Amino acid sequence: MKKIVFTLSLLLTCYGLSAEVILPSFISDGMVLQRNAEVKVWGWASPNERVTVDFNDINLETKTNSDGEWMVVLKDLQEGGPYQMVISGTNTITINNIFVGDVWLCSGQSNMELPMRRVKPLYKEEIATAQNSRIHYIEIPQRYNFKQPQQNIEKVKWQEVSPETISDFSAVAYFFAKELYDTYQVPIGLINASLGGSPAESWLSEDELKKFPHYFNELQQFKNDELIDSIQNHDNNHWQDWHYTLHKKDIGNKDTPWHSKNLDISNWDEMEVPGYWIDEELGDKHGVVWFRKDIDVPKSMLNQSLSLELGRVVDSDSVYVNGTFVGTTGYKYPPRWYTIPKDLLVEGENNITVRVINESGNGGFYEDKPYRITSEKDTIDLKGTWNYKLGADMPAKASQTFIRWKPTGLYNAMIAPLLNYELKGVIWYQGESNVKNPKEYETLFPCLIENWRAKFNQDNLPFLFVQLANYLKANDTPTESSWAELRNAQLKTLSLPNTAMAVTIDIGEWNDIHPLNKKDVGKRLALAAKKIAYKDSEVVYSGPILKSYEVQENEIILEFENTGSGLMAKGGELKEFAIAGADKKFVWAKAEIKGDKVIVTNPSITNPVAVRYAWADNPDEANLYNKEELPASPFKTDKW
Repeated sequence: MKKIVFTLSLLLTCYGLSAEVILPSFISDGMVLQRNAEVKVWGWASPNERVTVDFNDINLETKTNSDGEWMVVLKDLQEGGPYQMVISGTNTITINNIFVGDVWLCSGQSNMELPMRRVKPLYKEEIATAQNSRIHYIEIPQRYNFKQPQQNIEKVKWQEVSPETISDFSAVAYFFAKELYDTYQVPIGLINASLGGSPAESWLSEDELKKFPHYFNELQQFKNDELIDSIQNHDNNHWQDWHYTLHKKDIGNKDTPWHSKNLDISNWDEMEVPGYWIDEELGDKHGVVWFRKDIDVPKSMLNQSLSLELGRVVDSDSVYVNGTFVGTTGYKYPPRWYTIPKDLLVEGENNITVRVINESGNGGFYEDKPYRITSEKDTIDLKGTWNYKLGADMPAKASQTFIRWKPTGLYNAMIAPLLNYELKGVIWYQGESNVKNPKEYETLFPCLIENWRAKFNQDNLPFLFVQLANYLKANDTPTESSWAELRNAQLKTLSLPNTAMAVTIDIGEWNDIHPLNKKDVGKRLALAAKKIAYKDSEVVYSGPILKSYEVQENEIILEFENTGSGLMAKGGELKEFAIAGADKKFVWAKAEIKGDKVIVTNPSITNPVAVRYAWADNPDEANLYNKEELPASPFKTDKW
């Protein structure tokens, strides 16, 4: 059992108990235990107290040590359930609805955290009909601690899949589990320990962090509570002052609010939505900008609830229909999905007003997103000319210090308490927050994998991860890219045993760091799990991966593995291949498939040296796949 610096008396005090048996909060009703493994059940009680565990005809007895810690080990459990466990000391705890199956730790940043409710428009039917009492899920509270690894977490509740609970499930994790369950019919336990924006270093233990002195030194600073309090107080005061001044200055909220249905806007300017007002006469302004649009509503759309979609807004918005408030979103990332009550619209002219608060950067409406009102049969397009006016001019708001992302803090608070819990494997979706230093990620990410394997005492723990999706605007010419470099760092991590990577270069969104298609991500991770964790030798679990290359006169010949039934170009000729000579100047190349190889040439490069594929932030035309329709990973042959 892993020793943690914490006294039993303090732990008991925190729980308001004296000498009763205490369990980790996630050893509770609905938990899933790992089959075919040595499963630990542990907790705390008085020193030298006798503790018994009865589970499914297994009866174990132990005593606590001098620190009040106890543990038993259940061996070779077979899949099934629901079961009951009774743990007795001076008190008795009964745990119900236990299943034995496969337990997966789901971690990373926002694309792992992203819940099903955020992708509801894509999966309405699946959410409405979700029902599986053998897939269970818990979400670890998002906390940090810089001083020491924690023994326990706040109370959590295992939930089974149902229409009432599914909206809170991580979308990637759910689709991953569903695919595995549909294949193997084995109970699945999902432990979601993720946090939006978190860099990899926040998930490393302190001893591993010593390999990265700048992060280790930063951690030592944040062990100082006074420093944290000072930063938080400064950020909170600045936030409150900025928003107080903003609301006080906003002339759109004065005597006749600018969201009123009937308002004289003859002196308002016009702007095309979607778009950004930095491109308009208003220019580089921050603060509040009000937008209004009058629309014509047909009789067929009356007396029913309607869906109002407003794409995404930088940074926050409040929305009014005919002067009535219908919804607000407090930051720029979520899609704007609002409901217009059925009695709010009238036949003929109606008004939509949006109050936009912009804190920094370019304020406005994201391009290439839906802006519309829809019923089952009708749609009103909201794109086009809107009227707008500045309500409050403010200086850009200073960015805050995200303390929760600092090194080791998330490991200590969200991973360390789980270390005795036996896992089938890990799925990981992270990397966006390390894009600024992709070279470091080549070392940092493998260290994280090995760190977790050591701490969980599972040397061969399957670790499956998602390669970064395509993002940002596409380029017409070959270019350098930190996103491509980070993907390459992830690709290199496949050199570690028992790892696999889900390539998502084809299912991202250029204008959204949180692409909505999480079903294919989950399915591709499940394919990786079938190969790596379930040892299914028949499954094609990956798209093509560059195996080797050679230069022959004016050609570079690329050979691939994971070709499945064969290579193919999806949708026409191969694209996104670039070739360069010794001058390191890449140009687009002609690429042709021959068996498991791709031949790359360009008439202007007579002595080629290097090839890159899908080497861009958003290589939107990348189309090398295997015939199982899994995309090839981006790569480069050079070390430039």
